[in-house]
Amino acid sequence: MTEEIRVGPPQLAPAAAVGVRGTRTVMAHEPATIHPHGRSAIITGAGRGIGKATALAFLADGYRVALVGRHRDTLERTAAESGAGDRALVVPADVTSPDAVDAAFAAVHLGFGRLDVLFNNAGTGARLVPIDELTFDEWRRVVDVNLTGAFLCTRAAFRMMKDQAPRGGRIINNGSLSAHAPRPNSSPYTATKHAITGLTRSTSLDGRQHDIACGQIDIGNALTELTARMAGGVPQADGSIRAEPAIDVAIVAGAVLHMANLPLEANVQFMTIMATKMPFVGRG
Repeated sequence: MTEEIRVGPPQLAPAAAVGVRGTRTVMAHEPATIHPHGRSAIITGAGRGIGKATALAFLADGYRVALVGRHRDTLERTAAESGAGDRALVVPADVTSPDAVDAAFAAVHLGFGRLDVLFNNAGTGARLVPIDELTFDEWRRVVDVNLTGAFLCTRAAFRMMKDQAPRGGRIINNGSLSAHAPRPNSSPYTATKHAITGLTRSTSLDGRQHDIACGQIDIGNALTELTARMAGGVPQADGSIRAEPAIDVAIVAGAVLHMANLPLEANVQFMTIMATKMPFVGRG
């Protein structure tokens, strides 16, 4: 599919509904509510897991947060749990779709007026099977969500951050310990997380002249519904199955918030946060 590459901020959606702020529809004529904190963020994959925990941490810190994800119901639950009122903007969107991403960022531009932080968190994995048993569709789905989705959101964030006043902002990519060392039978996920490291470095370099900082957090065994299986045992490099320790996901959310709250002249380029006793150092 041929896609037109635009420069400048995303085009604003028409005066019809472009998103949901709390439980209300955001209309083109409605001014954004300005909170004394002053900063705004987009968090993808905000309906559950690390994304949800991070959104709750940002909202508790005073941010205005756009909750982006595929499922409106889970995003609305995050917004309701936060108790943040109209500082929580529910924006259902598929990050693999260029049009959906552009519309989501237009809704944020309309609702908040600026963007200070993007947390590229949305991600997925494939079946843990040998590479010769993977289907093309399974491979493509992981690449589309984990890598193409991060690219599309980064591109849209660049357009906003370059042109807003004061200009600049921060992009934080959710990498993984798999960006350093793979788990068995995880080739699609591992390949995309290595690619995220390349995207992080390139974004960090290209963003310098625009006051856009970019860093990456590599997370090991944060306790969410997706990692609950760790307690029952997961495959190790030597072929054994072992239980692995995990850390409270709120610890990870606090680390992302720390990265976000640095002044723009400072940047956490790469952070690794993990369960102290997980078998990562020396894995293999």
